[in-house]
Amino acid sequence: MTSDAPTQGAAAGTAAAAGPRSLWSSLARSQPYQKFVDVLFASQRRSFLILLLPPIIWVLSQHLGPIVQMVSVSFTDAYPRPPGQEAKFTFDNYLLFFREPVYMMPFMRTLIYAVVLTFTTLIIVYPVAYFLARHVKRENRMALLLLLLIPFWVGEIVRTFAIMILLGNTGAVNLILKSLGLIDRPIPFMYTGFSVSVGIIYLTALYMLMPLYSALEKIPASYTEAAADLGAGAWTRFRRVTLPLTYEGIGSGATLVFLISTGYYGTPVLLGGPNTTVFAETIAGFFHVAGDKWPTGAAFACIMFLASLALTGAFLSGMNRLSKGGRK
Repeated sequence: MTSDAPTQGAAAGTAAAAGPRSLWSSLARSQPYQKFVDVLFASQRRSFLILLLPPIIWVLSQHLGPIVQMVSVSFTDAYPRPPGQEAKFTFDNYLLFFREPVYMMPFMRTLIYAVVLTFTTLIIVYPVAYFLARHVKRENRMALLLLLLIPFWVGEIVRTFAIMILLGNTGAVNLILKSLGLIDRPIPFMYTGFSVSVGIIYLTALYMLMPLYSALEKIPASYTEAAADLGAGAWTRFRRVTLPLTYEGIGSGATLVFLISTGYYGTPVLLGGPNTTVFAETIAGFFHVAGDKWPTGAAFACIMFLASLALTGAFLSGMNRLSKGGRK
């Protein structure tokens, strides 16, 4: 009697698990369901539109929707609107940026940081991507990529604190330099443009690595072998063959790093000081006060958004011309 209990329990569990499956199976074979599916997917075009609908709804509601809302808020005099008060349309929030020179410094600093750090990230990451794609055996690439991706599994703030531990007065960098006898007292790395730069490069390296690795991996080895057979040296093969074929990867990675760099807030706050204030901190300052300043913050965010898009468009246009010129 006792020995049959586990068997009965297993049978009951199997029956419970099979219950929902049999229910759905009978529903799928039912006449109303079959008619509904036939009407819903009557043609290939209708099937395509139905499958396309969820991502369109997602993009409109989660991406374009907030941007449209931000733009609409930027043209009002106060937000949230006080009860019983009508909204007033105004350009003053945008004009304030051009009237007050104090806002121009963090704005220009942000763009300069983004451009310089994008180029620096490219210089640092390109050799890593090249080594992975061209010199590591295919069966070992995934393991090495996984090792590079592990730090990015944690949040931005945690990784920023890791940089603070490294660059602090008692951090690993100062301890190593002191043990080597290169310094007598700690170097004040923290709360400077250097610490902000290191943090942003560390946080954005992945967005440069993956497009570059993808572009380099697609280059057939026969291309460089043919160039070598024609007498081209290593530098000539890289400059005339490999580099032009990775322009698209460079453009994609640089675009991602640049756009992300212009919007970072937490990292500059934790690693920077009064002389490294970026525009995201200026924008956030308007949202930390009463609602009559929120439209100003929205307007400043729109200005940074448009400036970033303009610079990105000019860069991609230049890369496209460079890529076409390299293929001629």
